[in-house]
Amino acid sequence: MDNVIINTDFIFPKQKSVYKGKVREVYNIDDRYLVMIASDRISAFDVVLPRGIPYKGQVLNQIASKFLDATADICPNWKIATPDPVVTVGHYCEPFPVEMIIRGYLTGSSWRTYKKGAREICGVPVPDGMREHERFPEPIVTPTTKAAEGHDEDISKEEIIKQGLVSEEDYELLEKYTRDLFKRGTEMAKEKGLILVDTKYEFGKKDGKIYLIDEIHTPDSSRYFYLEGYEERFARGEPQKQLSKEFVREWLMENGFQGKEGQQVPEMTDEFVNSVSERYIELYEKITGEKFQKEAAEDVLKRVEKNIKEFLSKEV
Repeated sequence: MDNVIINTDFIFPKQKSVYKGKVREVYNIDDRYLVMIASDRISAFDVVLPRGIPYKGQVLNQIASKFLDATADICPNWKIATPDPVVTVGHYCEPFPVEMIIRGYLTGSSWRTYKKGAREICGVPVPDGMREHERFPEPIVTPTTKAAEGHDEDISKEEIIKQGLVSEEDYELLEKYTRDLFKRGTEMAKEKGLILVDTKYEFGKKDGKIYLIDEIHTPDSSRYFYLEGYEERFARGEPQKQLSKEFVREWLMENGFQGKEGQQVPEMTDEFVNSVSERYIELYEKITGEKFQKEAAEDVLKRVEKNIKEFLSKEV
């Protein structure tokens, strides 16, 4: 297997802290910069799976970088530079404790909830008689709390404001940015023969100004269907051909794992791991229209550390 990035443990000049998320490490440099490293870890059902996926970090980081650049006219974002294919350096922002999820179609977890009889998602009413993968009349915003660990929880706009998680004024702007970003992402996906089905955005504040933070429009944060054949598959009630992490969740469910207590993660064979890697690369090429260039994987940690230190030496 290729030299995957499972974990990083760097020490950089003026480093104040490091946050280790499910799939990323984020280094705080002097409360001025954040250095985000996209690892090759993969998570599903809020569980980090035991094997890394070759080139996954590079795919996610480079897609996010392109979309941050392509949406900077809609909303200020945190990105300053990408000194390495798996690294983004950006502004240090205080994150809002919610994730803004927007859905254009009834699928994934929203369909699972709907199928159980729910006709409201995060306080948003959903019409009766809808079918799996059906397009909503208008995209719906269904936020979640941002859990430090464990599961994020669905929450309504009203509860977010009532609990003081986000002020009403800030929330209105977050929702506007969310809808505008999704509209741009949808248009860009359509140009490449894809449907942006749903996605999530995270925002933060710096000096009183709201910034888009984290990755956007990647297969970890978004779901894509192929545009060609969507209507025919929907009419026949067939599964959609999709490029997202949902296929990993489906594989886990087929093998008896949904992240519940006592369940074991099924064995991830070389064949499965490589097939996941190929799907990530396929999405990169599809959504960007560019050939994916595999970065040299030998001594990958040394390369990443060197590139970050060189960048910071000019900035810090």
